[in-house]
Amino acid sequence: MSTTGTVTALRRYPVKSMLGEDLDAATLTTAGVQGDRTFAVIDQATGNVASAKHPKLWRGLLGFASHWNDGQVQITLPDGRSITTEDADQTLSDLLGRDVRLSSTRPAQAQVGRPAPEDVIDAGDDADVPYEMLQIAGATPGTSFVDYAPVHLVTTATLAHVGAEMIRYRPNLVLDTGDGAPFAENDWTDHVITIGDVRLAVIQPTPRCAVPTLAHGALPRRTDAVRTLLEQNRISMGDGLAPCLGAYAQVLRPGAIAVGDHVAVS
Repeated sequence: MSTTGTVTALRRYPVKSMLGEDLDAATLTTAGVQGDRTFAVIDQATGNVASAKHPKLWRGLLGFASHWNDGQVQITLPDGRSITTEDADQTLSDLLGRDVRLSSTRPAQAQVGRPAPEDVIDAGDDADVPYEMLQIAGATPGTSFVDYAPVHLVTTATLAHVGAEMIRYRPNLVLDTGDGAPFAENDWTDHVITIGDVRLAVIQPTPRCAVPTLAHGALPRRTDAVRTLLEQNRISMGDGLAPCLGAYAQVLRPGAIAVGDHVAVS
């Protein structure tokens, strides 16, 4: 198989589970897009990483936005005010209703809580539903707070098919391959993606949690953002069928990347 296309969007999320930012260009390291998920909110009571995957506790994080500026992170609060990382702990604790701290150091065996998306869709994002604890960054070197792999990518055809806003799925790369086939990423496992000097190895489809269904800033709750995947794109992930959209990739060769770059999947 050989597929070509272009990079149509490039994004990073400096603080885990906060809204991110669009980029024209970025440096891709073995740990992912430079500045991506370099900080996370840590729950002081449990030591766990706060993630909107557990909506009852942490869906409020999606009301904040984070911006990376040469190693410094600026956070925009839901009311539009901006703070720096040095000012964040008390402000975030007050607004999230829990004692938290902002950290750039990933705890050993860092974990997040994750209920099944079906339970959140059925019971509501404020419901107290069962959840499991998952270790993060299992396929990523370094200390970033990514869920699993350094890079998450999706095609424009898949996004057009599901009809939900791109930011709900929190990709790093959006690729236009021109063929219009939704869920083509399902078949890219073990394939190599070349973007200029950068080479990525696709390792698996991306299983989805409840996050895409939640309110993102001004965007309201939207259950069909995952319900469509539950109906149309459930993939065996070892311990059962999971709703999937996009793919995870590791970085074989780091380098510079930009919107408009040529893409080859082979």
